[in-house]
Amino acid sequence: MTRLTIRPLLAACLLALVGNAMGADEPGHNKSMLGFSPDGAAAQQNLEQRFDALLDPADQREWLKQMASQPNQVGSPHDKANAEFMLAKFKEWGWDARIETFNVLYPTPKKVALELKGAKPFTAKLSEPAVAGDASSAIRENVLPPYNVYGGDGDVTAPLVYVNYGMPDDYKELARRGIDVRGKIVITRYGGGWRGLKPKLAQEHGAVGCLIYSDPHDDGYAHGDTYPDGGWRPEDGVQRGSVADMQQYPGDPLTPGIGSTPNAKRLALKDAKTILKIPVLPISYADATPLLKSLSGPIAPSNWRGSLALTYHMGPSTAPAHLTVQSDWGQKPVYDVIAVLKGSSEPDQWIVRGNHHDGWVFGAWDPLAGNVAMLAEAKAIGTLYKQGWRPQRTLVYASWDGEEPGLLGSTEWAETHADELKQKAVLYLNSDTNGRGFLGAGGSHSLQHLVNQVAQGVTDPETKVSVLERLRARVLVDASEKDAKPEVKERAKLAAEGGDVPIEALGSGSDYSAFLEHLGIASLDLGFGGEDDNGGIYHSQYDTFEHYARFGDPSFEYGVALSKVAGHVVLRMADASVLPLRFNDFSDTMDRYMGQLHKLVDNTRKDTEQQHKLLDGKAFTLVSDPTRPVAPPARDSDVPDIKLAPLDEAVKKLKASTQAYEAAYQERASAGFKLPASQQQEVNALIGRMEQSLSDRAGLPGRPWFQHMVYAPGMLTGYEVKTVPGVREALESRRWDEANRYAAVTAKTLDSYREQLDKLTARLKKAS
Repeated sequence: MTRLTIRPLLAACLLALVGNAMGADEPGHNKSMLGFSPDGAAAQQNLEQRFDALLDPADQREWLKQMASQPNQVGSPHDKANAEFMLAKFKEWGWDARIETFNVLYPTPKKVALELKGAKPFTAKLSEPAVAGDASSAIRENVLPPYNVYGGDGDVTAPLVYVNYGMPDDYKELARRGIDVRGKIVITRYGGGWRGLKPKLAQEHGAVGCLIYSDPHDDGYAHGDTYPDGGWRPEDGVQRGSVADMQQYPGDPLTPGIGSTPNAKRLALKDAKTILKIPVLPISYADATPLLKSLSGPIAPSNWRGSLALTYHMGPSTAPAHLTVQSDWGQKPVYDVIAVLKGSSEPDQWIVRGNHHDGWVFGAWDPLAGNVAMLAEAKAIGTLYKQGWRPQRTLVYASWDGEEPGLLGSTEWAETHADELKQKAVLYLNSDTNGRGFLGAGGSHSLQHLVNQVAQGVTDPETKVSVLERLRARVLVDASEKDAKPEVKERAKLAAEGGDVPIEALGSGSDYSAFLEHLGIASLDLGFGGEDDNGGIYHSQYDTFEHYARFGDPSFEYGVALSKVAGHVVLRMADASVLPLRFNDFSDTMDRYMGQLHKLVDNTRKDTEQQHKLLDGKAFTLVSDPTRPVAPPARDSDVPDIKLAPLDEAVKKLKASTQAYEAAYQERASAGFKLPASQQQEVNALIGRMEQSLSDRAGLPGRPWFQHMVYAPGMLTGYEVKTVPGVREALESRRWDEANRYAAVTAKTLDSYREQLDKLTARLKKAS
């Protein structure tokens, strides 16, 4: 268990905050339940208690053991068997269930090889041996060798260059030392950015191959005992993963923007933008060590050095490496399991709940721990249904296939059903892996208050306070650390005021992407973690039931906690009189984002002026060791006038509109939401489509698939979110004209959002 060291004053503040929040939102205080009248809140609370009583951790343990018992990657026999198992379960529980199959491009390795030539030759093992006490790790049938899907094929021999994390600033450091990766094979460590960016940037800089290894400094013995003594990555552990250029678009590389149905028009392989051209291979730190020892050249900067027992040089190597990757570029089926309970009064409003079921090998942690929690929800909801309860809105539960290679199953399903989803889906609720510790919640900020209210009513299995108050403590403690980032401190400041704990913004890396960032459907992503040792076996052959049962959630109580949080969100969205979204939370969030953008402009201008002074004064030249010369950095462009005024004005107007909506909502809430059925349906239809008005059909610069103007994965961050991305990324990349252009585009989308909100307010105020 991770122990929290809380300073005495901070502890006193936490106790006071817990008391204040409990007084406002504890389960007995149901009058303020968002979207419900007092009577409706009481009935809803009773329903949720019945739901909770039906959750059994033994179910989740049994299902996880079965589903993780054999290799479970796309195209494996067990992947299909798991889909059929879940289909039978959904039907047994009373759901209308089916499997939707899509055939997608899914390359698998025919040959992978890596050797170091020269005076000290070395041949990499490229395999993960069995671990004592873990029977699953000894299984070999249907296990693919470690590889990175959607890298290119190739047979290349070239010197090695170490590029640290392989991010843009790392290449700037190499250039300052006169090191060029053109014609070389780069070796980079996991961390510092998404894996797919590493070979993409290597390719753009002229490298002919890319090796990605797990350094124990980031993922191994520097963090704790390695498997099987502890949960961390052993020396032969390898992190598999996709390297598709998903910042362009996720899903089948051959069918961008459309579902990969049998009649879909597919791109030629050579025209697929998300497939790399150079060979890429993941390796263990055992295999990486001889390669890193072969490097000569400058000693790496201190922040480039890992925890291996060697001197980290930048290269090139004294001997060439020989890398071979050959793949079968055929299509494979992915099996999406879709289960439906039709709504009784508003069947054309859908609450979609999803988690994927494919893994890289066994996938006990990622994703099956989250998938079995979702199955537990479905079983409990099915029991309530058999007992006579009917959801007002339609529930759609989905277990996606093909998430690991590139969000394949969810993206192809969402693209295939895009028109219907835009008309009907009011929420997409996602989970992925799950572990022990703290609630993690991210998503559309109009859903923030709903998440906080639900989290206040679920008890943390270990501490017996609500999962919300434990999360609040985590946020405050994180912000107290001396190296806490400004955004962490900003979040803690809001949490410390005793109100809602802000939820995170979503980037990418899981199945919400198509729903939120392509279709504009309000979305959430939920899961527990932070006290488990899962980093060390991520995407490896050691992600087994045995590992999870020891180092994950041994009692499966946090699986039940996830089922409760997600299940309560689903049930409230299903039965609320007025859909429980609160738009002033989004408006407040936009205020914060605008503050960040202005600060980014100011800091960029100051940093640029400082750099120019240092360059003009020859400071970089004077501090460079003549025996180990480091050239000055390239001169940054001047910062012109950045026109954020249209965006400022749009955010200001939005705040006034959200205040008007809140007043109208409170007036209706005080009257018990007694609206004529037609008016109530009209109000809910407008609420359900609010998020879509934050999209622009032209999409973000250079990547039209991503249409949301507030949330997107960064082009140079991978999974990590960039908020107000059209503006923020242009500023960070010094594309000044583009920043000004997207300030206007984003302002226009906010104006559309505000206009729809004004219509909604008018409908709420309309006399009955």
